[in-house]
Amino acid sequence: MRWNKPLAAVLLWASVVLASAQASPEAQPQAPFVHKKKYVMGTVFEIVAYGKSRLQVSEAVDLALQEVVRLDDVMSDYKADSALSRLNHSSHSRPQRVPPDLYRVIGEALQYSRLSGGKFDVTVGPLVNLWKVAIRGGRPPTSADEEKVRACVGYQKVELLLPDRVQFHSPCTQIDLGAIGKGYALDQAAAVLRVHGISRALLDAGGSTLVALGTPPGQAGWPVHLKDPSNRVDPVVMLSDSSVSTSEQTPPSLLSPETAGHIIDPDSGAPERTPFAVSVVARTGTASDALSTTLLLVGPDKGKELVKTVVGVAAVWISADGKSELASSGPRILINGSAQRPATSAPTGSGGLR
Repeated sequence: MRWNKPLAAVLLWASVVLASAQASPEAQPQAPFVHKKKYVMGTVFEIVAYGKSRLQVSEAVDLALQEVVRLDDVMSDYKADSALSRLNHSSHSRPQRVPPDLYRVIGEALQYSRLSGGKFDVTVGPLVNLWKVAIRGGRPPTSADEEKVRACVGYQKVELLLPDRVQFHSPCTQIDLGAIGKGYALDQAAAVLRVHGISRALLDAGGSTLVALGTPPGQAGWPVHLKDPSNRVDPVVMLSDSSVSTSEQTPPSLLSPETAGHIIDPDSGAPERTPFAVSVVARTGTASDALSTTLLLVGPDKGKELVKTVVGVAAVWISADGKSELASSGPRILINGSAQRPATSAPTGSGGLR
């Protein structure tokens, strides 16, 4: 299991803070600090948390990680017996009953599809599957292959029926939750921590999505250094009861510079070509996860306008040559150590997207 740099940096900082405090003669007893990780959903989930006792924190973190494992059995498109796989391979001629979590996360995904005009689309699964061979360095699909599969794609082909049924309006539609599922899992794991009395924690899914509860003791927030392909911009965000996610296209292979990326544009039917990595700060992991993919696909020009419509969101696009674009409807992102908070009009959206 690999060590994720964002959480590793936070843990190093936290250990320095703890050591300094404990070395001071006037220092008060420090809150117990627990760090655990687990490989699930194809990546490493990590949690660092503070609480009243080490036993309390350890048990709560174990339960939170168990929640991620449970949700993998709901949302995985790799496990043949997951709830999502059963839905994708069911008869599409009639509505299918699904577990509450799957119903809820599909509903959240459809909101972001409408917000983005379809750029964020969890029905892109058939196109992702089509491109998997090329993503692994094989032959790209032909235009005829793409055209055939694109008939299966479109968020409008998915209908939610109260209280717990999903209806596909195409015989070949399939859902892929890869662009929102990890954020949702972090939110649910954070909810487990709260129920068990933990109000200070940082949760990380593979370094691409982080969710923060409260702040470390005596600190203003959890400092997170965001993705910077140029190593010149050094974007930093202080997280507190919020989340940040980063999306970037799969970098080219050294052996094959034309290797296809893993993020597919539902409009073109092909992997998105973009020079940017984009990081998004939002109130929840579900929101930041979905929005980072969305804003990578739409680019900074349209993305900055979209950010204005959603309450409590900030985004930064950074290219390998050091070009950066920033937008915010509230949160601050530090660039090279200073706050860059662009003037934006008040959000025009309802704020219903959390």
